[in-house]
Amino acid sequence: MANKILELHELKREFVMGEMTVKALKGLSFEITSGEFVTIMGSSGSGKTTLLNILGCLDKPTEGSYFLDGIDIKTLNSDELAGLRNKKIGFVFQAYNLLPRTNALENVELPLFYNKDMTAEERKERAIKALDAVKLSDRFDHTPNQLSGGQQQRVAIARALVNEPVMILADEATGNLDTRTAYEIMALMQELNSQGKTIVFVTHEPDIAAFSSRTIMLKDGKLLKDNINKNPRSAKEALATFPESDDY
Repeated sequence: MANKILELHELKREFVMGEMTVKALKGLSFEITSGEFVTIMGSSGSGKTTLLNILGCLDKPTEGSYFLDGIDIKTLNSDELAGLRNKKIGFVFQAYNLLPRTNALENVELPLFYNKDMTAEERKERAIKALDAVKLSDRFDHTPNQLSGGQQQRVAIARALVNEPVMILADEATGNLDTRTAYEIMALMQELNSQGKTIVFVTHEPDIAAFSSRTIMLKDGKLLKDNINKNPRSAKEALATFPESDDY
């Protein structure tokens, strides 16, 4: 039986602004198990960003519970939350957040410096493995300005993989990319998922959500829909409709 990676029970998040209380999340409950590829959708004001911050251990719920890989995040202090984030979650953002004067290999190694028990050689081996996984084995020594947007995002995905997290948490990771390059990233996500990686992908684009096996829709801080996509769209097949490119 698959492990539960995320468990949310009656999750609420409220923000006090002067004399007003804003109810951003209003009792969300759902689970995500190991090996799922789930997209989270919602318009502006749906609570999507607030939920992302809690899932990423950047914030805590006001009420209810959130268990990440069996750990109740409400019991952790800020230092413990930071440690949990680094160990359990691989983040991918719309902005690539790569160090401009640092090559791809060194950018991917960065999260490993938090592990004081890991040698320089071990860090390098992990980074090489992660870059191989995103098909950038010939770009180790390239700096971000020598890479295309799609290649930079794949470096960011390699960085997310390098700590071998229980979950990849992606926030609008195709938002800065053209359609073809976005589909290349989704093809990579589908490939990683087929290898057993758990992926939670926040997007506002229905065509991107179609590549996942499950879509959770939020509206006004509540769960509107939780649908299984029985026949996810194949990103590789979608790419076949585009002219050849040497970017990949």
